[in-house]
Amino acid sequence: MRYFFLLLICAMSLLSDAQENLNFQKPSKEILDLVDVPLAPYVIMDEAKENMILIYRDQFKSIEELSKEELRLAGLRIDPVTNIGSRTSFFTNMKIRRMNDLKSEPIQIKGLPKNPKISNLKWSTDQRMMAFTHTNSKGVELWLLDLKTATAKKLTNLVLNANMGNVINWFKDDKSVLVTVIPQNKKPLIYKESAIPTGPTISVNDGKKSPK
Repeated sequence: MRYFFLLLICAMSLLSDAQENLNFQKPSKEILDLVDVPLAPYVIMDEAKENMILIYRDQFKSIEELSKEELRLAGLRIDPVTNIGSRTSFFTNMKIRRMNDLKSEPIQIKGLPKNPKISNLKWSTDQRMMAFTHTNSKGVELWLLDLKTATAKKLTNLVLNANMGNVINWFKDDKSVLVTVIPQNKKPLIYKESAIPTGPTISVNDGKKSPK
């Protein structure tokens, strides 16, 4: 009996150790430097070959991004909170290089949002402007880049629907854009797993044949 209690105490101690909650750990700096290497920027050139836009992105997504809820609908993968594709890859910075002075350093775009999550870049027809979206914790915003001044600004407080189709469409006058927005009176989604029913589900048979 003594041995039985001793084994029971050992098993309980091992179980308590196995259930200990641990935070995510980072490897040593030497290993991290080998894995988390800054990626070369993507390059977008205007047709006149006057401006080169450099857009940067992180190599890996964060734990927060990977753990977000994903809704699936007819092949779409949707983030129900921000209303953009849940598997969208975002850019984190933008710079401009003037092609008439290749010896100069790229110009950092001023006015970008804090912690940029940039996507859906779209030239204006004259390629003097570029519209893009920035995704924050609440939704998708519409932003504008002025290539001449190398500055960016938010155009509206409306929240965009970036789940499908062309998110940004320029008019020919280069002064207006057409976007799809989320209704301001949009109701929150109902999650069946956590929703509390308000009453029973009742099925009625009135003697009619059911459709096949």
